[in-house]
Amino acid sequence: MDDALLRLAFAGLAPRRVDSLVASFGTVEAAVSAIVSGRTSLDRLVVDEVAVSATTRRRQLGAAGIDFLTRDQDGYPRRLAGAAFAPRWLFAIGDPSIAATPTLAIVGTRTCTAYGRDLAFAYGGVAASMGWCVVSGLAKGIDGAAHEGTLSAGGRCVAVLGCGVDVVYPRRHRGLYGAITERGGAVVSEFPPMTPPHAWRFPTRNRIIAGMSDVVLVVEANASGGALITAGLALEMGVPVFATPGDVDRPASIGTNLLIRDGAFPVFGGDDLAEVLDLTVPCVPSG
Repeated sequence: MDDALLRLAFAGLAPRRVDSLVASFGTVEAAVSAIVSGRTSLDRLVVDEVAVSATTRRRQLGAAGIDFLTRDQDGYPRRLAGAAFAPRWLFAIGDPSIAATPTLAIVGTRTCTAYGRDLAFAYGGVAASMGWCVVSGLAKGIDGAAHEGTLSAGGRCVAVLGCGVDVVYPRRHRGLYGAITERGGAVVSEFPPMTPPHAWRFPTRNRIIAGMSDVVLVVEANASGGALITAGLALEMGVPVFATPGDVDRPASIGTNLLIRDGAFPVFGGDDLAEVLDLTVPCVPSG
């Protein structure tokens, strides 16, 4: 099973397409066989990737320092493994199992204000000082500031990517990417190495952020976007969602203000976050 999953993972397909193939052919092994034998409509480049043996893939991953984790393996984040939408696999650099500790997702818009960026940085520092792991997406704006704040306070974080774990995106975060793994954190993705950061992949990664977290904090968010997708998935799972209010006429605050209107817990700065995290009892993963 793990060999077949590894080969299928290198197809680089959307999760729904993977699920459809497995459902159509009955098992992961049968789906891999069908792809390699040309019994699907997949592009020839995809077929060629899946045709590569699991032995060769493991050798390639080992040489690159990349782990391949399935849902039933040690190292796969236990909280995420219990989610209905958990990826069948993750590629990882570093140790994603640190998300078994209390974990706070800090997310928000790429087009944040200086105010929002400063708050995200401060929130990351508060979480780190309290022993919480911070999960975010390494994107510019709120995500990057949250990672930076966490690391500046000596904390650990997990970056969930919408590209391959060996692809630094945005490029300006190359130093931040390296610091996350060097300081005991992890970079993870369900997409295979060298996968480019195409736009459709980012919404799918947001479910991973939500599934890994005990609490989701939205700092600034537009009326639509990835941060609200993450918050919505968290709410469906019963994960508490916090949000920072902002000016009613500021585009970057529309999403957070709407979340608060609809029941998200408002957070008014670093000291306030420390108080509510102190009162929050993280869910304890089974196993």
